[in-house]
Amino acid sequence: MKKIYLLLVSAILFFAVASNVQAQNLQEVLDNHFEAIGQEKLLEKETYTIQASIEQMGMEIPMTMKLKRPDKFRMEMEMQGQKMVQAYNGEKGWMIAPWVSSEPQDLTGAELSQAMDQANFDGELYNYKEKGTEASLVGKVNVEDTPMYNIKLTDKNGTTKNYFIDAEDYLIRKVKARVNAQGQEVEVEQNLSDYKEFGGVKMPTKIESKNPMGTAVITFKEISYNDNIDDSIFEKP
Repeated sequence: MKKIYLLLVSAILFFAVASNVQAQNLQEVLDNHFEAIGQEKLLEKETYTIQASIEQMGMEIPMTMKLKRPDKFRMEMEMQGQKMVQAYNGEKGWMIAPWVSSEPQDLTGAELSQAMDQANFDGELYNYKEKGTEASLVGKVNVEDTPMYNIKLTDKNGTTKNYFIDAEDYLIRKVKARVNAQGQEVEVEQNLSDYKEFGGVKMPTKIESKNPMGTAVITFKEISYNDNIDDSIFEKP
């Protein structure tokens, strides 16, 4: 059960001093990306809910994620008849993992940082400087014969992620990162595909996540915005 949890967390967790020319090119790529996904439309949303499923190790696991501005997040997964919950209320994070304890546990360290990342409503690329993150345009590369821009993000904790943005449609196609899952650092590669528009915002509906423990495929089945979400669901029971 613990191995399954580690794989799922790494699957879900998902992201210099530059010359003036590089900075300009970086901003151009980001601006084109924000236009492609409908970032302005996303800024108008106050909440969103994702109904999804995760396929891994021969199982299909239902998952629900709820986000609310400015920085609230809750995720639920049904695993072998047990419900795992992880949440962040804007200040503190907690989780219920039935195979560990039936009582809610406080999130600390890397797990808390990852929950805070999940609560990032607008994504890591948007307003990255205000979040204390550095970004650089590494260059234009070919990924499986597709030209892509490689953008490297380094957050205030020194964690790095590489975003690969399609040079034609400016959608994110791949993310590479090293994440910490319950004290274990693992390399994660995520491939994003099957983009669809929900409320004027383009979102990937399929994410294939690979790490040393295996492969998980997340399929987004439904995404809805501006649902009435009560703040109480983010609070520790």
